[in-house]
Amino acid sequence: MFPPPTSSSLLSPQLPPALLDKKRELSYTLNYQQHLIAQALMFPRSTTSPHLPLYPINMEFSQLPLMMPSGPLYGANPATQMIHSGMQQASRSTLQSPLLQEFHANKARNWELRDIMNHVVEFSGDQHGSRLIQHKLESASSEEKQKVFDEIVPHNVLPLIQDVFGNYVIQKLFEHGTQVHKSRLAAEMEGHILALSKQMYGCRVVQKAIEYILPEQQASIVRELEPHVMECIHDANGNHVIQKLIERVSPDRLGFVYAFRGNVQALATHTFGCRVLQRALEYLPETITSPLMEELRASTLLLIQNQFGNYVMQFVIEHGKPQDSAAVVAKLRGQLLSMARHKFASNVCEKALIFADPETRRQLVDEILSPRPEGAVVLSMMKDQYANYVLQRAVGVADIDQRESLINQIRPQLAILRRISNGYSKHLVSSKLIANARCHISNISCTRSRKAPSTILSTSFCCYYRLIIYIVFIRPQQLC
Repeated sequence: MFPPPTSSSLLSPQLPPALLDKKRELSYTLNYQQHLIAQALMFPRSTTSPHLPLYPINMEFSQLPLMMPSGPLYGANPATQMIHSGMQQASRSTLQSPLLQEFHANKARNWELRDIMNHVVEFSGDQHGSRLIQHKLESASSEEKQKVFDEIVPHNVLPLIQDVFGNYVIQKLFEHGTQVHKSRLAAEMEGHILALSKQMYGCRVVQKAIEYILPEQQASIVRELEPHVMECIHDANGNHVIQKLIERVSPDRLGFVYAFRGNVQALATHTFGCRVLQRALEYLPETITSPLMEELRASTLLLIQNQFGNYVMQFVIEHGKPQDSAAVVAKLRGQLLSMARHKFASNVCEKALIFADPETRRQLVDEILSPRPEGAVVLSMMKDQYANYVLQRAVGVADIDQRESLINQIRPQLAILRRISNGYSKHLVSSKLIANARCHISNISCTRSRKAPSTILSTSFCCYYRLIIYIVFIRPQQLC
């Protein structure tokens, strides 16, 4: 129990009750911090340092608890965590040792690791002290690394892993420490992998550990997360750990990937699951990915139009096997206009125009050029806030004859579009844009003329890049 606020800190009863309660709260917080300082001063000084240690022996990294696994704040609501985080920062600034205060005051001094020995943990929890340790560890001797390691292991590993500045020091130890250091650090994390993976800073250290530890310890991490793999995938931090496991660990050790079967559509339409699924398709062997692709093909149209699923479809088109890419592009045939008008499917249409084989790309562009009973497809796409980007892409990647046909269909619509104030087609209305496109077509034919080679190359490249900039990359708001 903490000491109650003194009577002198209470407000006069004539003030409104709301102000009275606020003053009592502030007074209680002040007395609470004073109580923490008094507690810290009661601990004995270190026998190896003339300075009062910020983190006394056998104590946690901070007087205020971090989000430790099974700790008092683990699982607490975000509001409580923010309050304690703010109090923790105040506690750090209040309890700085004289050495850390000198470090802040004397920036001109060339500080070395030997200058902060017996204060490594304190400096690791400080923004500038952490940067110093990170920088020096990159070129430190084996003896210096060992001393830093001995101060952190075993009592301060978990708190530093979850600290906003301390986590970077642990990452540097994984990068530049010996294999013994890496194995020991990973051993200290065992039993806490799930909690660390779901913590903002802990997940970064777990990812770094996966990169540098031995395969046996990688398998240990997999075994610890395997019963909770879907929980991690759906977590904002944990999904990055699952991605790193898929990238770095041998597939024969990744037993959890078989849990993806039957859940592909759910994963592909999830804000974090779609990322994990893309890594699985990228790094896992065909024996594992083939059943996943079968599920994707069954839901192609739904995923193309989904907020997150469209990214999976784009990935398959760009990086998938030719037969898988062709299967996705084939779903766009016959309904390119409707898909181009869709907010999410339009991205897939652009990707299809870029990465489809030449014959399929020509068929897609022909679909834009073909007349329809309801009116010109080109005009409809020019007026649409999403389809106009697909039309730009088509102009940029089409064959020469198709590009000229597209431009010939665009030109007659310019007078109509100038009277339309939707703002989506202003970049297509630009006469400069159409002129550049025609210039690009004519310059390709000029390669057989008797101009000097350097002149031909310069003119062609100039017009080509102007075409790409204006047709493909410039957005409407930049040309308004």
